[in-house]
This record gives sequence, structure tokens and C-alpha cells, in this order.
Amino acid sequence: MVSKTLSRVRLSREERYAQLVETAWKIIDEEGTEALTLGHLAEQSGVTKPVVYDHFTNRSGLFATLYQEFDRRQTALMDDAIQKAKPELEALASVIATSYIECVLLQGREMPSVIAALAGTPELEKIRNDYAVIFTEKCRKIFAPFCGKNGISDAALWAMLGAAEGLSYATACGAITAAQAKDELFHIIISMVQRSF
Repeated sequence: MVSKTLSRVRLSREERYAQLVETAWKIIDEEGTEALTLGHLAEQSGVTKPVVYDHFTNRSGLFATLYQEFDRRQTALMDDAIQKAKPELEALASVIATSYIECVLLQGREMPSVIAALAGTPELEKIRNDYAVIFTEKCRKIFAPFCGKNGISDAALWAMLGAAEGLSYATACGAITAAQAKDELFHIIISMVQRSF
């Protein structure tokens, strides 16, 4: 009988990180968030536990990293779409609404599970707050040319973000369609801008 041994592939730190993140998403997709432990990730990635701990420190750190990766992808997709859009209110509102919802759908049902796994942790609170500030300020700048002299209020921007998160969650869970979510978010954005006058 021939013994099978896994040969470990030597990767750079960046390549190993990318491999671990990809494997983590695969585990969540196939087995759920409960199955994603650092030990299981190490086993599925063909590395030792210390390698995984070196990258993520603990389970919350791993989930925080997955959230940040999602955020980076979402930002890149949205920025690309904004660059290609006509500099008109309706076009930009459509881009923001579509990009926000589609990015959540691109990640599928895994993203709500990651957020649930991080619920109540300091890591998630900091990451979400940082993202919220960046996103709301981006929207303030994008829509400034279409607003009244006082611009969009902070409360209106936070309400729009809350709506975007709620609609994304409802879409990912199948409560509403993506088209419904995009349309509703589009109208919320238009209304937010119009109320600035």
C-alpha cells in the first residue's frame, strides 16, 4: 500500500493570505460559518495551525478579515462603476444602488453569516464604523453638485446607509428581489438629494 502525503507548497506571505481567504470563503459556502475554525482552515489549506494564527490571530480576526475583503471588493466595484457613469443625479444614484446590492449578492448568503459571526465583537464595530464613514462621505461628495447650499445632512446619509444594508440583507435572504432592492435604494437616494433643498 502506497502512503499518500500532502506536499506543502511554499507561497509568499501575500499568496498564502489570498489562499487562506479563498479557502475560508469556500468553507463558509460549503459547510457554514460554524465550521470555519482556524484549525479547520489550516487543515483545508494544507498548512499548520501556527501559519493560520500568524495571519489572523483568532477566529474573530479571521471573520474581520473576510468582512474587510468584502468591503474592499465592494468599494472597487462601486468606484469603477462611478467612474464610468454619466455625471447626472439619476445615473449616479442608479450606480450606487446597483453596485451596493450586486456586491452583496456576489458574495451570496455568506456575507450575512460572516456579519452574524462577528456580531457584538469590537472588530466588527470598528470595521463597520470605518466603512460607514468612508461610504457616507463618498456619497456626500458624489451628490454635492446636485444638492442645495447646505448639502446632505449626516442623518440623511446614515438613513440611506441603513436602508442599503437592510435592503441588501433582505435580498440575500430572499425576502425581496434584487430588482426591488435596487429600485427602492435608487428612490431613497434621489429623495435624500431632493430634500437637501
